[in-house]
Formats: sequence, structure tokens, C-alpha cells
Amino acid sequence: MLDRIDTKLIRLLQQNARISYTAMGKEVGLSSAAIADRVRRLEDQGVILGYSTQVDPSKVGQSLHAIIHLRAFVGMLKPFLARVPSLKEIRNCYRVTGNENIIMEVVLEDQRHLEALIDLLISYGETRTHIVLSQVIRDAPLTSI
Repeated sequence: MLDRIDTKLIRLLQQNARISYTAMGKEVGLSSAAIADRVRRLEDQGVILGYSTQVDPSKVGQSLHAIIHLRAFVGMLKPFLARVPSLKEIRNCYRVTGNENIIMEVVLEDQRHLEALIDLLISYGETRTHIVLSQVIRDAPLTSI
């Protein structure tokens, strides 16, 4: 169970994963060593899964952002799931309930790149593609903790 201090530390890290233990300590009234122990415990418990660097895909040549829904053909879901890790265009992939089995967030160089990816995906099932015009919310922090 998380206490008030753990919750505050998680919120601080969600706002800025590079915040120092000293700065966090000032926010919650604990020493840097105590903060380090708490953060390490949260990592060990699997509450904090990791830290990452966010990269703007358009700055590295991937200016097309899309959401693709896949409704797998009978017998093709497992082969698709085995193939997914090798597809570098896929940023996020979710197995979901409903008419489609899979929802993917992809980033691509251009429309030809999207066409090639769809050509590959249609061997696994029917696709529906949505081009992302803008991102209204990006990686919103968990606020229910």
C-alpha cells in the first residue's frame, strides 16, 4: 500500500523523471537517502516500471502518425502476435475486446511507408487506419493514486 509520501514521489517523478532526490526531499520533507530508499522500494515492488526518453518522431524522419485496428483472420492472431515485436513502426500495440483484436499506434516516414505496412498487415486480417492529426494529451500521469 502506498502512503502519502510514496504518492507524492510518484507524482513528482511523473512530472519530471530526472528530478533529483534532493529536490524531491525538499518537497516531502525527507533526506536524499530516505528518498533514494523509497524510490528503490517502489522500483523493486514494480510500482515504478522504469524511466525513458521521449523522442519527437517527426524530428527523426517519422512524420506520419496513425492508429491501425486489426481484425485477425481465423488462425492468424497468434502468428500476428509473434510477428509484432519485429515491426519497428509499432510504438504501442494492444490486444483488445470488441470487433477488432488489435489496436496499434504506429509512426512512419510517409504514406508509402504506411501503404507497405498495411500491405503486410492485411495478410493477418482486416485493417482500419486512422491518421493522427494532433495529439491532444500525451502520456498523462496517473492521477488516481
